Amino acid sequence: MDYDRLKKQLVVHEGLELKPYKCTANKTTIGVGRNIEEVGISEDEAMYLLENDIKNVVAQCQATFSWFDGLTDIRKEAIVNLVFNMGLSTFCKFKNTISYLEQGLYELAGTELLDSNYARQVGQRSVDVANMIAGDK
Repeated sequence: MDYDRLKKQLVVHEGLELKPYKCTANKTTIGVGRNIEEVGISEDEAMYLLENDIKNVVAQCQATFSWFDGLTDIRKEAIVNLVFNMGLSTFCKFKNTISYLEQGLYELAGTELLDSNYARQVGQRSVDVANMIAGDK
């Protein structure tokens, strides 16, 4: 079987949709006819998507924050965790936290992060991330 030829044929017949949509059977579908309601995705596919999402968030952080590349790996991971969770535009509203990060005042940045709706919403996750920032643990 010629998999490349078959893939091309299925793209023509099914279409290629990069965002979820309802197919003619009213099932949530994505890609080339992937019924995500019934088929879902595999763990390997989820990890592939996650790797791409992490790369995108890292690129956003590097493009937005001149201080990002100067952080330790643990602090970079904390910032990526935050931006991954809330999105860049929401994280950018954390003016005091970002200011402390920019100044290298990591303990204050962690404390400031914990005094937010974000911390109240996500609980232990915020404590973990604040500790990564404050103490580089």
